[in-house]
Amino acid sequence: MPTSHIQQTDAVDTLLAEYAAGTLPLPVRRIVEAHLEMTPGNRRFVEALEMVGGAELEAIEPMPLADRDAILAAIFAQGDAATVPGHGAAAQATPDARPADALPSALSHYLPGGVATAKWRRLLPSLKECQLDEQDGMVTKLVWVRRGAAIPSHTHHGTEITLVLSGGFTDGPHHAARGDIVVADDSVDHRPIADADEDCICIAITDAPLRLTGPIGRLFAPLMRG
Repeated sequence: MPTSHIQQTDAVDTLLAEYAAGTLPLPVRRIVEAHLEMTPGNRRFVEALEMVGGAELEAIEPMPLADRDAILAAIFAQGDAATVPGHGAAAQATPDARPADALPSALSHYLPGGVATAKWRRLLPSLKECQLDEQDGMVTKLVWVRRGAAIPSHTHHGTEITLVLSGGFTDGPHHAARGDIVVADDSVDHRPIADADEDCICIAITDAPLRLTGPIGRLFAPLMRG
Protein backbone atom coordinates (compact mmCIF):
# COMPACT_ATOMS: atom_id res chain seq x y z
CA MET A 1 0.00 0.00 0.00
CA PRO A 2 1.17 3.59 -0.56
CA THR A 3 2.40 5.43 2.51
CA SER A 4 2.23 9.13 1.62
CA HIS A 5 -0.35 11.23 3.44
CA ILE A 6 1.01 14.68 2.59
CA GLN A 7 0.98 14.11 -1.17
CA GLN A 8 -2.55 12.76 -1.45
CA THR A 9 -2.70 13.07 -5.25
CA ASP A 10 0.43 10.95 -5.61
CA ALA A 11 -0.89 8.38 -3.12
CA VAL A 12 -4.21 8.04 -4.94
CA ASP A 13 -2.52 7.85 -8.35
CA THR A 14 -0.38 5.04 -7.00
CA LEU A 15 -3.54 3.19 -5.99
CA LEU A 16 -5.04 3.77 -9.44
CA ALA A 17 -1.89 2.47 -11.14
CA GLU A 18 -1.90 -0.64 -8.95
CA TYR A 19 -5.58 -1.12 -9.74
CA ALA A 20 -4.89 -0.94 -13.48
CA ALA A 21 -2.06 -3.44 -13.06
CA GLY A 22 -4.36 -5.82 -11.18
CA THR A 23 -2.12 -5.97 -8.09
CA LEU A 24 -4.45 -4.61 -5.41
CA PRO A 25 -5.94 -6.95 -2.82
CA LEU A 26 -9.68 -7.43 -3.22
CA PRO A 27 -10.86 -5.09 -0.42
CA VAL A 28 -8.77 -2.21 -1.77
CA ARG A 29 -9.79 -2.95 -5.35
CA ARG A 30 -13.43 -2.54 -4.35
CA ILE A 31 -12.69 0.83 -2.77
CA VAL A 32 -10.96 2.01 -5.94
CA GLU A 33 -13.81 0.76 -8.14
CA ALA A 34 -16.27 2.67 -5.97
CA HIS A 35 -14.07 5.77 -6.23
CA LEU A 36 -14.11 5.48 -10.02
CA GLU A 37 -17.91 5.18 -9.99
CA MET A 38 -18.16 8.36 -7.94
CA THR A 39 -15.30 10.31 -9.56
CA PRO A 40 -15.56 9.99 -13.36
CA GLY A 41 -12.59 12.30 -13.92
CA ASN A 42 -10.15 9.61 -12.82
CA ARG A 43 -11.45 6.97 -15.21
CA ARG A 44 -9.47 8.29 -18.17
CA PHE A 45 -6.24 7.89 -16.22
CA VAL A 46 -7.06 4.28 -15.34
CA GLU A 47 -8.32 3.47 -18.85
CA ALA A 48 -5.08 4.80 -20.31
CA LEU A 49 -3.05 2.57 -18.00
CA GLU A 50 -5.25 -0.41 -18.86
CA MET A 51 -4.69 0.11 -22.58
CA VAL A 52 -1.13 -1.05 -22.37
CA GLY A 53 0.25 -4.27 -20.97
CA GLY A 54 3.13 -4.68 -18.56
CA ALA A 55 5.72 -4.76 -21.35
CA GLU A 56 4.58 -1.44 -22.81
CA LEU A 57 4.47 0.17 -19.36
CA GLU A 58 8.02 -0.96 -18.68
CA ALA A 59 9.12 0.58 -21.98
CA ILE A 60 7.87 4.03 -21.00
CA GLU A 61 10.66 6.21 -19.64
CA PRO A 62 10.32 6.46 -15.83
CA MET A 63 8.80 9.68 -14.50
CA PRO A 64 7.18 10.83 -11.24
CA LEU A 65 3.78 9.18 -10.89
CA ALA A 66 2.26 12.50 -9.84
CA ASP A 67 3.01 13.90 -13.35
CA ARG A 68 -0.25 12.51 -14.65
CA ASP A 69 -0.32 14.48 -17.92
CA ALA A 70 3.14 13.25 -18.87
CA ILE A 71 2.16 9.66 -18.10
CA LEU A 72 -0.93 9.91 -20.29
CA ALA A 73 1.08 11.46 -23.13
CA ALA A 74 3.65 8.68 -22.92
CA ILE A 75 0.99 5.98 -22.98
CA PHE A 76 -0.92 7.47 -25.88
CA ALA A 77 2.37 7.84 -27.77
CA GLN A 78 2.55 4.04 -27.88
CA GLY A 79 -0.38 3.96 -30.28
CA ASP A 80 -3.59 5.59 -31.37
CA ALA A 81 -5.71 5.71 -28.24
CA ALA A 82 -8.82 6.39 -30.27
CA THR A 83 -8.65 2.90 -31.78
CA VAL A 84 -8.25 1.09 -28.46
CA PRO A 85 -11.50 1.00 -26.46
CA GLY A 86 -11.35 1.19 -22.70
CA HIS A 87 -12.14 -1.95 -20.78
CA GLY A 88 -12.53 -3.29 -17.25
CA ALA A 89 -14.58 -1.97 -14.36
CA ALA A 90 -13.27 1.57 -14.77
CA ALA A 91 -14.47 1.83 -18.37
CA GLN A 92 -17.84 0.23 -17.68
CA ALA A 93 -18.70 2.24 -14.57
CA THR A 94 -21.29 5.01 -14.81
CA PRO A 95 -21.63 8.04 -12.55
CA ASP A 96 -23.24 7.19 -9.24
CA ALA A 97 -26.62 8.94 -9.38
CA ARG A 98 -28.17 7.04 -6.47
CA PRO A 99 -28.89 8.66 -3.13
CA ALA A 100 -26.07 8.81 -0.62
CA ASP A 101 -27.77 6.06 1.42
CA ALA A 102 -27.02 3.52 -1.34
CA LEU A 103 -23.45 2.30 -1.52
CA PRO A 104 -21.67 2.42 -4.88
CA SER A 105 -22.26 -0.79 -6.84
CA ALA A 106 -18.73 -2.06 -6.15
CA LEU A 107 -19.57 -2.02 -2.43
CA SER A 108 -23.32 -2.65 -2.47
CA HIS A 109 -22.96 -6.32 -1.56
CA TYR A 110 -21.87 -5.21 1.90
CA LEU A 111 -25.21 -3.48 2.57
CA PRO A 112 -27.74 -4.25 -0.19
CA GLY A 113 -30.36 -2.21 1.65
CA GLY A 114 -28.16 0.84 1.95
CA VAL A 115 -26.58 2.63 4.87
CA ALA A 116 -29.89 2.64 6.76
CA THR A 117 -29.48 -1.12 7.33
CA ALA A 118 -26.01 -0.85 8.89
CA LYS A 119 -25.62 -2.40 12.34
CA TRP A 120 -23.82 0.46 14.01
CA ARG A 121 -21.63 0.26 17.08
CA ARG A 122 -21.45 3.60 18.87
CA LEU A 123 -17.92 4.48 19.93
CA LEU A 124 -18.58 8.06 21.05
CA PRO A 125 -21.67 10.29 20.98
CA SER A 126 -20.46 11.66 17.64
CA LEU A 127 -18.81 8.53 16.20
CA LYS A 128 -20.20 5.18 15.04
CA GLU A 129 -18.80 2.29 13.02
CA CYS A 130 -20.09 -0.85 11.35
CA GLN A 131 -17.65 -3.61 10.43
CA LEU A 132 -18.45 -4.92 6.97
CA ASP A 133 -15.68 -7.38 6.17
CA GLU A 134 -12.34 -8.83 7.21
CA GLN A 135 -10.11 -10.59 4.70
CA ASP A 136 -6.51 -10.60 3.48
CA GLY A 137 -5.50 -9.09 6.82
CA MET A 138 -7.67 -6.03 6.17
CA VAL A 139 -10.74 -4.78 8.01
CA THR A 140 -13.42 -2.85 6.10
CA LYS A 141 -15.68 -0.58 8.13
CA LEU A 142 -18.40 1.96 7.57
CA VAL A 143 -17.77 5.05 9.71
CA TRP A 144 -20.25 7.78 10.66
CA VAL A 145 -19.13 11.10 12.14
CA ARG A 146 -21.64 13.72 13.29
CA ARG A 147 -21.50 17.02 11.42
CA GLY A 148 -18.90 19.36 12.89
CA ALA A 149 -17.45 16.66 15.15
CA ALA A 150 -13.84 15.52 15.28
CA ILE A 151 -12.45 12.01 15.42
CA PRO A 152 -10.05 11.78 18.39
CA SER A 153 -6.39 12.34 17.53
CA HIS A 154 -4.78 9.13 16.39
CA THR A 155 -2.08 7.55 14.30
CA HIS A 156 -1.88 4.18 12.56
CA HIS A 157 0.14 1.03 13.05
CA GLY A 158 -0.30 0.37 9.32
CA THR A 159 -2.17 1.99 6.43
CA GLU A 160 -5.71 3.32 6.27
CA ILE A 161 -7.53 3.97 3.00
CA THR A 162 -10.73 6.00 3.34
CA LEU A 163 -13.41 6.71 0.73
CA VAL A 164 -15.92 9.47 1.48
CA LEU A 165 -19.47 8.32 0.70
CA SER A 166 -21.35 11.41 1.86
CA GLY A 167 -20.49 14.68 3.56
CA GLY A 168 -16.83 15.51 3.91
CA PHE A 169 -14.06 16.23 6.38
CA THR A 170 -11.01 18.38 6.91
CA ASP A 171 -7.74 16.70 7.84
CA GLY A 172 -5.00 19.26 8.44
CA PRO A 173 -4.47 21.12 5.16
CA HIS A 174 -6.61 18.65 3.20
CA HIS A 175 -10.35 18.59 2.58
CA ALA A 176 -12.03 15.39 1.41
CA ALA A 177 -15.46 15.43 -0.22
CA ARG A 178 -17.80 12.79 -1.58
CA GLY A 179 -15.90 10.36 -3.82
CA ASP A 180 -12.45 11.32 -2.54
CA ILE A 181 -9.91 8.79 -1.30
CA VAL A 182 -7.56 9.68 1.57
CA VAL A 183 -4.53 7.58 2.52
CA ALA A 184 -2.95 7.75 5.99
CA ASP A 185 -0.16 5.75 7.61
CA ASP A 186 2.06 5.49 10.67
CA SER A 187 3.80 8.77 9.83
CA VAL A 188 0.58 10.69 10.46
CA ASP A 189 -0.94 11.86 13.74
CA HIS A 190 -4.21 13.51 12.80
CA ARG A 191 -7.66 14.63 13.95
CA PRO A 192 -10.14 14.66 11.04
CA ILE A 193 -13.12 17.01 11.49
CA ALA A 194 -16.44 16.44 9.72
CA ASP A 195 -17.91 19.32 7.72
CA ALA A 196 -20.33 21.49 9.66
CA ASP A 197 -23.25 21.18 7.25
CA GLU A 198 -23.64 17.38 6.91
CA ASP A 199 -22.85 14.17 8.75
CA CYS A 200 -19.87 12.40 7.21
CA ILE A 201 -20.10 8.74 6.20
CA CYS A 202 -17.00 6.96 4.94
CA ILE A 203 -15.84 3.46 4.21
CA ALA A 204 -12.37 2.73 5.53
CA ILE A 205 -9.92 -0.14 5.16
CA THR A 206 -7.13 -0.71 7.68
CA ASP A 207 -4.45 -3.37 7.75
CA ALA A 208 -3.57 -2.73 11.41
CA PRO A 209 -5.27 -1.09 14.41
CA LEU A 210 -5.15 2.66 14.91
CA ARG A 211 -3.57 4.13 18.05
CA LEU A 212 -5.24 7.00 19.90
CA THR A 213 -2.76 9.74 20.85
CA GLY A 214 -4.56 12.71 22.40
CA PRO A 215 -5.62 12.92 26.06
CA ILE A 216 -9.32 12.58 25.23
CA GLY A 217 -8.63 9.70 22.87
CA ARG A 218 -6.59 7.87 25.49
CA LEU A 219 -9.47 8.29 27.93
CA PHE A 220 -11.89 6.64 25.51
CA ALA A 221 -9.43 4.09 24.12
CA PRO A 222 -10.90 1.10 26.03
CA LEU A 223 -14.38 1.92 24.72
CA MET A 224 -13.19 2.31 21.12
CA ARG A 225 -11.37 -1.01 21.24
CA GLY A 226 -14.68 -2.59 22.14
